[in-house]
Amino acid sequence: QVQLVESGGGLVEAGGSLRLSCVASGTISSIDTMGWYRQAPGTQRQLVASINKLGRTRYRDSVKGRFFISNNDSKNMVSLQMNSLKPDDTAVYYCNAFLRPEGSSEYNYWGQGTQVTVSS
Repeated sequence: QVQLVESGGGLVEAGGSLRLSCVASGTISSIDTMGWYRQAPGTQRQLVASINKLGRTRYRDSVKGRFFISNNDSKNMVSLQMNSLKPDDTAVYYCNAFLRPEGSSEYNYWGQGTQVTVSS
């Protein structure tokens, strides 16, 4: 059974940095894309950043130049380095992976979410 386990959230002052990490565990044949979404109270979940198996990255405009996504294929891991954090970045951050478990079709998986709070 595939699971995504996140770590690294917390409370930080505006201008500070946090690093989120997510590991996909289980018997996995391949990973197409891993990424991070966030959801603040009363809003829809939105893409923050993603990286595909070719290393191509995508970022939402509001985090470009501040957040950086990277992956470690051998560890089925994705990380998000968040710098110059702003109060507007406060949200629950969810790890996402589109992957193929061994002997199965590709499917979209979500982590349990980790809270990031940026104080002003």
